[in-house]
Amino acid sequence: MIAIETWLLLLGFAVPVVISPGPGNTVLAAAGAKFGLRGTFPFWLGFELANLFWCLVYGLGLSELVRQHPLLSEIMKWAGTAYILYLAYGFLQPAQPSDGKQARPLTVADGIVSVSLNLKIHSMILVMFSQFMNPAMPLFDQVLQISSVFMLVCVACHFPWIYAGQLIFSRIRTARAMRLQGYLFAACMVLVALFVAFS
Repeated sequence: MIAIETWLLLLGFAVPVVISPGPGNTVLAAAGAKFGLRGTFPFWLGFELANLFWCLVYGLGLSELVRQHPLLSEIMKWAGTAYILYLAYGFLQPAQPSDGKQARPLTVADGIVSVSLNLKIHSMILVMFSQFMNPAMPLFDQVLQISSVFMLVCVACHFPWIYAGQLIFSRIRTARAMRLQGYLFAACMVLVALFVAFS
């Protein structure tokens, strides 16, 4: 079992980095605003499943591979930038097009891809496992425990972003206001993409 001091340090690390603004939280808030909590749930589920997957992968050994091959980080950075721009384009599409069809909400697969191409999340998980793993303890038990705590932190910290997006923008109903909202979110996503690309 991991020591209580390590848990407290882990929480002190994870909560601020997970709840802080970044590409993932920007997408979650924008999705909450456009599709509501229920409509965003599949995306959120994919988002958290991907977080768990990458925790297990990094915890069980990928972090060493990334350290040895920095080109992998560079590839992920540019792929992530392209995907954020793709999502920004999606937010430019009207929520209620003139032909009466509803805009397609983001899916579980979108959530998985969003996390998988998000360099901030990969960096965060890499740092977490390199800082909080104890070589004297069984690897699998530690990875499972740290991943479980990280998942709980992610769910608790991502929900407010989705809910705030829904709450703040739920009163926007006119076509013009919804179009402006889409432009605002697309602009935010483009800024995030630029930050990811050039940081």
